[in-house]
Amino acid sequence: MISISKLFRVCSGLLLCQVLMSCSGSSSPVVAPPTTPTPPSTPLTVAPDVTTYHFDLSRDGLNAQETILTQANVNSATFGKIGNDPVDGKVDAEPLFLANLTVGGQMRNVLYVATEHGSVYAFDSDTNAQLWKSSVIPTGETTSDDRGCSQITTEIGITSTPTIDRKLGTNGTIFIVGMSKDAAGKYHQRLHALDITTGAEVTGSPSEIAATFPGVGDNSQNGNVVFDPSQYAERSALTLLNGNVYLAFTSHCDIGLYTGWLMAYSETTLQQTQVLNLTPNGNRGSIWMSGNGAAVDSNNNLYLLDANGTFDTTMDSNGMPSKGDFGNAMLKITGSGQLAVTDYFETFNTTTESTNDADLGSGGPLLLPDMTDATGKVRHLIVGAGKDKNIFLADRDNLGKYNPATSPMDSNIYQKITGQLAGLNYTTPAYFNNVLYFASDGDTLKAFPLTNARLATTPSSVSTATFAHPGSTPAVSANGTQNGIVWAVQSALTAPGVLHAYDPTNLQHEFYNSNQAASGRDAFGNGNKFITPLVVNGKVYIGTQNSVAIFGLLPH
Repeated sequence: MISISKLFRVCSGLLLCQVLMSCSGSSSPVVAPPTTPTPPSTPLTVAPDVTTYHFDLSRDGLNAQETILTQANVNSATFGKIGNDPVDGKVDAEPLFLANLTVGGQMRNVLYVATEHGSVYAFDSDTNAQLWKSSVIPTGETTSDDRGCSQITTEIGITSTPTIDRKLGTNGTIFIVGMSKDAAGKYHQRLHALDITTGAEVTGSPSEIAATFPGVGDNSQNGNVVFDPSQYAERSALTLLNGNVYLAFTSHCDIGLYTGWLMAYSETTLQQTQVLNLTPNGNRGSIWMSGNGAAVDSNNNLYLLDANGTFDTTMDSNGMPSKGDFGNAMLKITGSGQLAVTDYFETFNTTTESTNDADLGSGGPLLLPDMTDATGKVRHLIVGAGKDKNIFLADRDNLGKYNPATSPMDSNIYQKITGQLAGLNYTTPAYFNNVLYFASDGDTLKAFPLTNARLATTPSSVSTATFAHPGSTPAVSANGTQNGIVWAVQSALTAPGVLHAYDPTNLQHEFYNSNQAASGRDAFGNGNKFITPLVVNGKVYIGTQNSVAIFGLLPH
């Protein structure tokens, strides 16, 4: 069953009144010359806008408004690679999509792509024409080097998935964080806001990112920890909520000094409104989540999985860490008013996990729709998994906090599934029709049904293919609850990428993969780490090292 919120998004998409979110920046944007105008009153499509990572703020990876791609036509005879949008660097961010947007006097469906070379592109998704290109790297600066870490290499420009607010400003705004290095060797992180129709910086953009927070942890001065832009990458997808753009920062590998930063900036002024440090009196504890963004519930709470770092095993009277250090935790953070952790879950062996770099925060969170358990109680659940290979299902009304008892282990969590993920998890699952889909590092894609608000302890089906490092973050397309397809990409820097399409009811049944057609017809080159496919309006978009590969129905 599709949740009420998902049905609302379906209706909103059909009425073309969705609010979209993104990020951007520009210098000398290149705008394509106008062609014969299409009357703005004539929509091209009823496809939904995709303005944030993994489709929506629950991060469920589901497009339930896909009417073009079906189980019958996704096969190598009728479906395959149909195009390629070339760009100037690696595409680590998930592309975003807006339907029925007037650009250059013509109504278009538009694809937005951000690169590690610091560029943002807008493409006509129907013709593949480049509409504009903008750079968020200021004149006289370059993209950042990789800071001695192989996770994002060889340059760092735009890493995180932007977010779009289609209703903000004259034409709509896309928000982007860019990293750069000036001629004096100083590093910068900046929040940019670009006009979605021209790529031009809006008034007040960009905003230099800086922060302090009370604490005596790593890189502290005079009783405050200080944000050092050289020590961080903005890897987590941007989140737009209640007029604020939320940014979360990770380290370059585990190279210190660093702590865990979450910041909010006003989308209208681009001024910082809130700051929270998650390890202010310790170290590490960054927010990475392999590219996923904060998940958001209907009460404006944000949910994160924090990476390895300091956790205070001494509790205050409310069961909260005495010094405010939340390394290696599943976190619930109020998004109304001042940012603050209101609840959390911590593994029983958190100190050992952080020491061994076996953190929960290597994967991303997913919020499930409301479910009724066997007693008739409505449950509000979150799921996440990390490097300890366990799947954690938590009750968002009571995440469980910390219980150091070694038996029974993690009894404070709603449900824990062990022994089913073969590899470390660097992914976010996808959700469809009461089933979760996981593909950890070196593992197969696995389907875990939910019954009475409990997750199956073993998968109901598994794929034949395995997904080498770092695994795969899947996506699902469907028309309501029908014609579901699970999409997963084998993607690595040193091996050819492969797109797979599976039957969601039986992952042994593969509808298509991009190696099936003869003579390499659907090959799209080496992959990229932490890529999730965007599936919308009859096409599948995959970021690569120098382009976005486009799959769809083949010409007749």
